[in-house]
Amino acid sequence: MTIARQNFEALGLPVGPYTHAVRHADTVYTSGFTAFGTGAQRSSAGEQTRAVLDQLEHIARQYGGSLADLVKVTVFITDAADIPAIRDVLEAGYGSTIPASSLIMVSGLFAPELRVEIEAVFGL
Repeated sequence: MTIARQNFEALGLPVGPYTHAVRHADTVYTSGFTAFGTGAQRSSAGEQTRAVLDQLEHIARQYGGSLADLVKVTVFITDAADIPAIRDVLEAGYGSTIPASSLIMVSGLFAPELRVEIEAVFGL
């Protein structure tokens, strides 16, 4: 099977050794996305989560899909107090198509103002 790696200029080109998304057959794997470089970068965890979902939605659309095609997400957070706000945004974004999910608490992300990072797997 062919593996296709793709970056999306609208999301800001990577500055490190990673690719925005990798497609293998009917599955798309994303790198972790944060609100870095968006208007929500210094905002609340809920607003950052919305910015990340917007980026994931952009990727899904490039492959003819939507957030309804999410199979699995891994959510990394820096503060457990943000969980209710993050969950509210995720539930609104998912609607009735809730993916499998892992939530991992980390001591920090690559920029101190970032509160959430999400990587995803889509079935498209």
